Amino acid sequence: MKFNKLPILLSVLMTWTTHAQYEGYSADSWQKQRETETVFLASVDSTTYKQHLKTLTARPHVAGSKANEAVQTYMTRIMQQAGFDVTAYPYDVYIPSHPGESSVALVTPFRQPLNQQEDLLSEDPYSADPLLWKGWNAFSGSGDVTAEVVYANYGRKEDFEQLKALGIDPKGKIVIARYGGNFRGFKAKFAEAYGAAGLLIYTDPKDSGFTKGLVYPEGAYYNASTIQRGSLLTTDFTGDPLTPFEPALPLDGKPKVKRLDPKNAQLHTIPVTPLSYGAAEQILNKMKGAPVPPTWQGGLPFTYRLEGGADLTVRLQVDQKIDFVRARNIVGVLKGSELPDEWVILGCHYDAWGFGATDPNSGTAMLLNLSESLGRLAQKGFRPKRSILIAHWDAEEHGVIGSSEWVEQLKEQLQAKALVYMNFDGGVSGKNFGASAAPTLKKLLVEASKEVPYPYTEQSLFDFWNKTNAEEPPIGNLGGGSDHIAFYMHAGVPSLSGGAGGPTLYHSNYDSFRFYERFVDSEFQMGPMVEKMAGIMALRMANGDLIPYNLNRYATDLALHFKNAKQKIKHFHPKFLGFEQAEKAIEQLHQTATKLTTALEQLLVQPKISTKKRKSINRQLLALEKSFLTPQGMYFGRWYQSLYASSDPFSGYAAWILPGLEYEIALQSTQRLEEWDQRYTAAILDLQRKMQNLIEEL
Repeated sequence: MKFNKLPILLSVLMTWTTHAQYEGYSADSWQKQRETETVFLASVDSTTYKQHLKTLTARPHVAGSKANEAVQTYMTRIMQQAGFDVTAYPYDVYIPSHPGESSVALVTPFRQPLNQQEDLLSEDPYSADPLLWKGWNAFSGSGDVTAEVVYANYGRKEDFEQLKALGIDPKGKIVIARYGGNFRGFKAKFAEAYGAAGLLIYTDPKDSGFTKGLVYPEGAYYNASTIQRGSLLTTDFTGDPLTPFEPALPLDGKPKVKRLDPKNAQLHTIPVTPLSYGAAEQILNKMKGAPVPPTWQGGLPFTYRLEGGADLTVRLQVDQKIDFVRARNIVGVLKGSELPDEWVILGCHYDAWGFGATDPNSGTAMLLNLSESLGRLAQKGFRPKRSILIAHWDAEEHGVIGSSEWVEQLKEQLQAKALVYMNFDGGVSGKNFGASAAPTLKKLLVEASKEVPYPYTEQSLFDFWNKTNAEEPPIGNLGGGSDHIAFYMHAGVPSLSGGAGGPTLYHSNYDSFRFYERFVDSEFQMGPMVEKMAGIMALRMANGDLIPYNLNRYATDLALHFKNAKQKIKHFHPKFLGFEQAEKAIEQLHQTATKLTTALEQLLVQPKISTKKRKSINRQLLALEKSFLTPQGMYFGRWYQSLYASSDPFSGYAAWILPGLEYEIALQSTQRLEEWDQRYTAAILDLQRKMQNLIEEL
């Protein structure tokens, strides 16, 4: 009888293809994982997301409020019922929990108080909730000033520099600036540095308003009374302003934590408050100075001016108290069946400036739904091998405080146990999709998106996201503004952030369930979609025999970022030759990472890997990202200890990859370029040596 080799060949090819789909899995484990994912996707209840969101956003719930405590209770109950062990982590943080008193008024040419709160809308009963407050900026200084007015565009560093070049001095005057371009706290920081007496911040209709489309309640854009609230906290670290590097543990507990004297904290001193564009128009349309540069012109129907002149004066009064407030992180743990001390962490904050329907609680509701789906999965016999933690952070809106305190409290444990942190702040805020990630996690995003159907087309999420049919969809770099910061930029835990987005009524009193139901996702299908994406990513990280990092991406991304940095430097230093040492180290890293990936693939073909060996390998894989940590930190802030990534210290939101270099580029300085070449080379070679040591152990 003739022996037919075709079935064996097909079997080998199928096994290889299945195995090759994802790092960290043997063929058998991958087959089990595919079964797990099938059961998980079938376990997602697409009806409960809506109810979670409606319950979470029933009342405004600012950090420190009774309504926020009710949200804590609800989240705890849902996760406990799902089978998670839930712990509350309390902190006493130094924040304003109430707007205090404030007012804005024209003084001359005539007296006119300006509106500071959204209009009541018959179409939106939520807008009449008595717990809603007027617009405010947390961490404003207190003061009462009457002064002339200067317009400063977005209030960025370069805007104030341009004012100076144009001969406009903000000293002693009230600056009015529009939202956008940077974190609002930097607008206050720069205004104060240039001698301003106060600051008004408004959302211009060119950025979100009638120039974009219909305004609320007819559409999804800011109407003339909509106000963006937000924190101004701008320190050279992230977290509670009195406890850098240390958790703000309760004042009545043990151990005691040394706190800064509030007088020595990095807090603003000038009064600052936000306005709607309807209120701002009453100031801007009376200004009589020189016309603004063309790029500074906003969307209101008149020529914007640099100065108001002596005949236009405004009174700005703010009296805002800052004190200790009890914040609580709520963290649920689904204990792993085989490797419980290896952690996969997902999170979103839950405190809000108002109802928080899109920001943040669309993400909160999604994670509650995910906890229920994972609980059902475990009950069916598919408990994850590693522990999955779902965290709900408090006091994020005041300055990414809750998550930062938790990371500072558990830093050593996280560095030894945490594989990944996945952030879903406002994670279901529209029908578009986007994500940012550390290099080792980009493939995780791409491959998981191929398994999730997009609900409003006949496409996978991958195909919907990858609109240009590129090899992979656009994946950004992590910047500032949310709860990944401490994990990634302080503790060196690989992180990602993702979700669905679109136009929202960001940080306003109108970000309610009514707005969500009408303009964000009336069919409530995006929540389950993001849940499926998050769940598959969590399960793939939790169930690999080895930690499924994409190791080859380090060298690829580093080479790109050094190339970009070199080009930026050559703009102000044309004779710059590049980072020769670092570039050589990247080539070594590339070769070693390729070898290690092959060695791990070969190991996973073996019938059995002992638990001891698996733990040893995973321990070394966990240590790789820590090669980029430096106790010395950055020159703009020692708390930022990752050489690989930080937020931009001049804008707050933007991502700085290779922040040591980006800081020199921002300063247009060449003095420390050689130092940075050496420091980055040392980090890259340390990473390469760790990989080489692991190869030798295998």
